[in-house]
Amino acid sequence: MSEFLDFLRHKFAYVAVGEFKPGKFEEAKQLYEKAISTYDHGFQGAYLLQIPNSDKGIAIIFWESEQDMGENQSEAYQQILQQMTPLFATTPLTDFYEVVSEISPKE
Repeated sequence: MSEFLDFLRHKFAYVAVGEFKPGKFEEAKQLYEKAISTYDHGFQGAYLLQIPNSDKGIAIIFWESEQDMGENQSEAYQQILQQMTPLFATTPLTDFYEVVSEISPKE
């Protein structure tokens, strides 16, 4: 029965849409990857998307639950975030979503 209930649980996604100062996307990407490497419990994967030839992007981080995200904000993560903050041109727009549909390619 627990396998069936696990099937009904949805992942959650933290989404940030932002723009970095000119020429700072690569530095921000390196810090993003470093921050992601600090995640542990409940982390389900991450993507960083970039509009070609721009400093605009979208970060998507998948979590098993909303609570897991908060539990993964270690001191190391906070230090990396402090390094990344001055790279933003404007404050990123962020939100938390429930993944209600997930479609994988056919094998």
